[in-house]
Amino acid sequence: MLSHLNPKFVWQIFNDICKIPHPSHYEQMITKYIVDFAISHHIEHKIDKAGNILLTKSATKGMENCPSIALQAHMDMVPQKNEGTNHDFFTDPINAYVDGEWVKAKGTTLGADNGVGLASALAVLIDPAVEHGPIEVLVTTSEETGMHGAFGLQPNWLKSQFLINTDSEDEGEIFTGCAGGVDFTTTFAVTYAVMPEKHDCYMRISLKGLKGGHSGCDIHLGRGNAIKLMARFLAEYAQDISFRLADIQGGSLRNAIPREAFVEITLSKEDLPKLKSIIEQYQQVLQNEFGQVEPSLSITLSDVESDKIKRILTTEHQNKIINWLNAAPNGVIRMSNQIHGVVETSLNLGILNILDNQLNVHFLIRSQVDSSKDAVVSTLVSLSQLVNANYEISGGYSGWEPNLNSSLLQLAKDKYQEIFSQKAKIMVIHAGLECGLFKKSYPDMDMISIGPTIVSPHSPDEKVNIQSVYRYWELLIAILKSASLLRK
Repeated sequence: MLSHLNPKFVWQIFNDICKIPHPSHYEQMITKYIVDFAISHHIEHKIDKAGNILLTKSATKGMENCPSIALQAHMDMVPQKNEGTNHDFFTDPINAYVDGEWVKAKGTTLGADNGVGLASALAVLIDPAVEHGPIEVLVTTSEETGMHGAFGLQPNWLKSQFLINTDSEDEGEIFTGCAGGVDFTTTFAVTYAVMPEKHDCYMRISLKGLKGGHSGCDIHLGRGNAIKLMARFLAEYAQDISFRLADIQGGSLRNAIPREAFVEITLSKEDLPKLKSIIEQYQQVLQNEFGQVEPSLSITLSDVESDKIKRILTTEHQNKIINWLNAAPNGVIRMSNQIHGVVETSLNLGILNILDNQLNVHFLIRSQVDSSKDAVVSTLVSLSQLVNANYEISGGYSGWEPNLNSSLLQLAKDKYQEIFSQKAKIMVIHAGLECGLFKKSYPDMDMISIGPTIVSPHSPDEKVNIQSVYRYWELLIAILKSASLLRK
């Protein structure tokens, strides 16, 4: 019943978006929807080589002399689902529903990040009640997997001097800066050995039930990283058992805190009771340490058919992998000295798998300070070199430096106070917003980021507050209506 919520146009468009599969790099269908939307409403549009879409609309009557404002959103969503949820993100619609004050999805991410922002930008173009000067709507591709659209944005495309990014996730907060980031991948060549004769037991250890979440916005909340917790188990608790590692994997996105990790091992049946005992012991340890923030965390043991395990890692590579993963840094590295309560630097060990005789470990590093980001990269380089592993550094982008003298920021603050009789918080977000990349091509552009309240983005617990969408919309259209007050 989303289409019955207010603001009407925003929820109707978001309801449409939920019906269209649109994970990162699979954006053909959502692109077609936006193009068809533009054509049906007689809105000018064009697409660049990166797949970004630019829609433009002239001013409403009487506002022709106002400065142009660009509204910006990304078209992709993070595809995450709970174990046991039967959902194909490439074909199935998101099953969104209203639950009291929230809109949620059944067993999957909702895509409110950034679907609500995209819906609001498109709604501005068709809602006859919205007064505005010249409008540009920029919709970018594959933001969630490395900001590919923003990196490939056609030069000199935008004419606006002001931009409102719609991708922040706390209503009542106006963002004027963000962290920069860089991807770091370590790869180990692995070799295999013959199965020991005494190993007649084949088991799978599963660590599940974690909340996960956004690797920027949620990194400071003390949630468990499933990969790190599994590595700790293997390095600290399982060493008294003569086991051999056949497979290890965890996580699926470098910008989502891993919720699950799995290993497959072989051992002697004689050691099985001891393995069960240390798993129970470790479960108690984790409940004591994480029980308040991860109440559903569990570590379980199950059988694996013997023909499913064809080979095991050599002892040398098994020990190297376990020790390296256990030693790898993860989480908050440093809090900001300038902005109280804001994370300055962090990293997320997001993906771990073995493919084609190679172990792959993917990190996403974030920081407001480029030199601090470089220091974390240096740490990972040193760790990789210690074990003769290969590494790749890619997708680096600088942060968005705050501008507290921004004319657009001042207008947004004034309008928030006027509408809601309270002050908006001025914030810097520990996540990557595309504004940092736009600043390279448009260094003089005045930017802010606003959005509704979205809880647990990048996880199946994602939900958006209904009332916050209405408040966000009220602020957005008030800023557009008052565009004449902006200083060029």
